[in-house]
Amino acid sequence: MTFLVGENGSGKSTLIEALAVAAGLNPEGGSRHFRFTTRSTESELGGALTVSRAPGRERSSFFLRAETFYNVASEIEARELELAPYGGVSLHERSHGQSFLDLLTHRFRPNGLYLLDEPEAALSPQGQLAALTRIDQLTRGGSQFLIATHSPILPALPGARILQIDADGGLHTVAYDDCLPVRATREFLADPAATLRHLL
Repeated sequence: MTFLVGENGSGKSTLIEALAVAAGLNPEGGSRHFRFTTRSTESELGGALTVSRAPGRERSSFFLRAETFYNVASEIEARELELAPYGGVSLHERSHGQSFLDLLTHRFRPNGLYLLDEPEAALSPQGQLAALTRIDQLTRGGSQFLIATHSPILPALPGARILQIDADGGLHTVAYDDCLPVRATREFLADPAATLRHLL
C-alpha cells in the first residue's frame, strides 16, 4: 500500500497514469481489457517505464482515475458487460461516490494490482472511511495499491507507505503526521477563523 501526495501540478497523476500504461492498463481507466479513447492526453512517460512483477502476482488489475470514471462507466454499458462485478446496477444510476464504492466492493478482488488517481474526489468523509476499510481488506488479501491523493483520511491506513513529491520535484517517504494533506487540514481545523483572516 503506497500513497503518493503532493500539491496540484507536482506530477502525482502523471506518474500514476504512466505506471498504469506501463502495466498494460487503459490510460483513460479500466482494466487491461478496456481499449477506448475519449481524448488521448497521456504523457509519453508510460512508454519509458518498465514495470516488473513476479509471475502470477496479480489476478485482477484496474486503473481508476476520478476525472475519467464517467467514460469508463459509459464503456461498460456500451460493451454490455456483466454488471455483477460493478454492483449489479449501471454505474450511471448511482451517485459518483456510490459507483466508486461499488467498484471497490464488487470489482476489486484479492491478489490484485490497483492504481487509483484521487479516488476521494467522489467520496464524502464517511465514504473515504468505507473505502479505507475495503482497501485494508484487499491489501490483507494480497492486493497491491498505489494511490495518488489529497485526502488526509486515506493515508492513515496502518502500515501504508507515503511518498511525497515536494515543490522542487523531490520524492521522499514521510510519516502520516508530516504529509501535506494532513498538515494543511490540521492547521485549518485548529483555527479556521485565523486561517480565513489571513487568506481573506
